[in-house]
Amino acid sequence: MGVWRKRESTAEDLNLLPRFTRAGMVEVPRHRLPDHEMLPQTAYQIVLDEVMLDGNARFNLATFVTTWMDEEADRLYAATFDKNMIDKDEYPQTAEIESRCVRMLADLWHAPKASESVGTSTTGSSEGCMLAGLALKRRWQQARREAGKPTDRPNIVMGANVQVVWEKFANYWEVEPRYVPLEGNVFHLTADRLLDHVDENTIGVVAVLGSTMDGSYEPVQEICAALDEFETTSGISVPVHVDAASGGFVAPFVQPDLVWDFRLPRVVSIQASGHKFGLVYPGVGWVLWRDTVHLPEDLVFHVNYLGGDMPTFALNFSRPGAQVVLQYFQFLRLGREGFRLVQQTCQDVAVHVAQDLEAMPEFDVVSDGRELPVVTFSVSDAVTKFDVYDVSRKLRERGWLVPAYTMPPKRDDLAVLRVVVRNGFSHDMAELFLRDLHEAVDWLDNLAGPMPREEQPSSFHH
Repeated sequence: MGVWRKRESTAEDLNLLPRFTRAGMVEVPRHRLPDHEMLPQTAYQIVLDEVMLDGNARFNLATFVTTWMDEEADRLYAATFDKNMIDKDEYPQTAEIESRCVRMLADLWHAPKASESVGTSTTGSSEGCMLAGLALKRRWQQARREAGKPTDRPNIVMGANVQVVWEKFANYWEVEPRYVPLEGNVFHLTADRLLDHVDENTIGVVAVLGSTMDGSYEPVQEICAALDEFETTSGISVPVHVDAASGGFVAPFVQPDLVWDFRLPRVVSIQASGHKFGLVYPGVGWVLWRDTVHLPEDLVFHVNYLGGDMPTFALNFSRPGAQVVLQYFQFLRLGREGFRLVQQTCQDVAVHVAQDLEAMPEFDVVSDGRELPVVTFSVSDAVTKFDVYDVSRKLRERGWLVPAYTMPPKRDDLAVLRVVVRNGFSHDMAELFLRDLHEAVDWLDNLAGPMPREEQPSSFHH
């Protein structure tokens, strides 16, 4: 009679086990490295199961960041994710693609000499803001030294609605932030309230083309005109940086007659997010200067790295090149007419959502999507049973992520909900969202009494 001996399990045996019965699926250390290796399929399943707990990105109406691209873009991403954007000597064609994108944007934003434009890709708009702000500070310091004046009290002027990155810039680079407060029903910087905050120590004014608070455009042309008048009376020239994180990829196609870019001589730099309405997965941004004069040479490093001389003026060093390749793909794939069609469709959907909300007595529309395709709305004063936070939570039950937040100081009495319409949020998806919103409001309206109140967050910085 044959004798069968029990043998030790091997990786091959484990591979044959049903996936969810393997040892690694039973006990996974969360805060230390596991003692032993596991099959790649097991590790893959563990991680995939965890990230499934995140919200559905396509249902995320909070974010401005791209959540959908063509299948060809997905394949291109997979083929180029190993490229290091900083290593221009080893990946010269990716570096050339970056340069082409800079020149395309310079042409789109009406740089005086687009073919000789100066700019760079970044990891996102935040890095672009840091670089542009730092260039403003260095140029101000240089001018002050040449005039024999002190350089120890720089300030930067902006509306109280700016994205939190500008607060970070002021903190990190020791610049006094001067926030122009919101007033009434105007939720961004305007020219008539600007000059009270500007003086000889102002390194620049930040004008936002597409506020994250309500999607509105700040009047860049009027702001520049006010600073022109200020220079005439004071002799002080204050440059303007345009934070076009979102609007830089919308206005040129949907509002082509709006003058906001390098057509205005006072605009010295512009930054935008390729991963927002530039229609690329995160993270990629762009920052451009009107010419080399406005990018101080002492910010440019010439590094002998991995085989060649490499001029660089980014804050980050190694970073992925795939998103830059994807930006070029989108420029070729869509062209001007394709971008116009995408952004116009987003705006049409946003306006449709706003019109439906305007017909609902429970809500007051704050912005209707006619600038950025962003709709913000508040709960009517007549409503007593629920507030914007209750609506946000109720929508989450159906998978929709809709942020609720208060406006900045002096209008922090106003709490709103915000819907960002991005490429991929179709008319059909908008109808599904509006259906669920109506059902949520009906449920809240039919409550016997008000929803319990709890302390809410004071602001929303996304």
